[in-house]
Amino acid sequence: MSAPRETIRYSIVIPLLNESEVLPALLARIDALIARLDGPAEVLLVDDGSTDGTADLVRAKAQADRRYRLVQLSRNFGHQAAITAGMDLAAGQAAVVMDADLQDPPEVVLELVAKWREGYQIVYAQRTSREGETAFKRWTAHLFYAGLRRLTSINLLPNVGDFRLIDRKVLDAFRAMPERDRFVRGMFGWLGFRQAVVPFARAARAAGSTKYPLWKMVRLAVNGLVGFSDAPLRLALWLGLAVSTLAILYGGYVLLAALGGDKHLVAGWASTIVIVSFLCGLNMMLTGVVGLYVGRIHSEVKARPLYVINEKAGFDEARAEAAPQPPAEQRRRMPQFAAE
Repeated sequence: MSAPRETIRYSIVIPLLNESEVLPALLARIDALIARLDGPAEVLLVDDGSTDGTADLVRAKAQADRRYRLVQLSRNFGHQAAITAGMDLAAGQAAVVMDADLQDPPEVVLELVAKWREGYQIVYAQRTSREGETAFKRWTAHLFYAGLRRLTSINLLPNVGDFRLIDRKVLDAFRAMPERDRFVRGMFGWLGFRQAVVPFARAARAAGSTKYPLWKMVRLAVNGLVGFSDAPLRLALWLGLAVSTLAILYGGYVLLAALGGDKHLVAGWASTIVIVSFLCGLNMMLTGVVGLYVGRIHSEVKARPLYVINEKAGFDEARAEAAPQPPAEQRRRMPQFAAE
């Protein structure tokens, strides 16, 4: 028998993508975690378009234990959208976001809760070690976050991923942010609030394969950089200015050579080179500036939902009515075509 949604203290949000191999171990450890929490909890397992039977396992668990909910998306919308879907439906006074591969140990949640009870509104789980990851991945991650901290004003702590606990007030503020190209950890860093850190040793993946290959990490990095920094715009400006300056200097050299009677110059070549070089630099500058703005505007004005829900299990009408209602901007972004 599950608690009514209005009395739920903790919501545990876990995005899933083809995690059938690790699910039995994950669910056993989540069961043990819930038994040690100091209040009623719900577990929202968001299936982000799995093709290996993950949804069937979660559906069976939701039918057997009403503390568990299945949120099955209609296709793969991406890790950040799956996290958002779970948090949009979370009813707890605090929400915990963690991955399913057991690299985020469920037992650490108890330490996050202890910090939350001290009055902190965002509690990050910070990795002290990263077992099972290549030196290349660790180095590139360190380089990216170090660069992003320099280029933006948001508080991005080193060795911190999406594993964290957030207070209800923070969750409601997050739900009011409608942007589509999401970088969730950056969004929480931008929000502020009172924050704390809990260190933990990150283990290797328990089973299955990583769902974040290089190209997905690059895409996430681009979303973080463009979404929270105007550095690309300034880079385009300075690059265009540099090319234009070089074109002017080269044009001056060609002009002096022409005035000096250089016999190797072809008639009309000097003026053509100067004009083409200058316009190429100017075009690079303007295209970079306009392209980034137009790309973001195009994504926003389409106003498509961040995700579409195909099925929900473990929810009932009474609990759904008690769920916190999202603000108008969020309702615009998340039409849910769900088969209850």
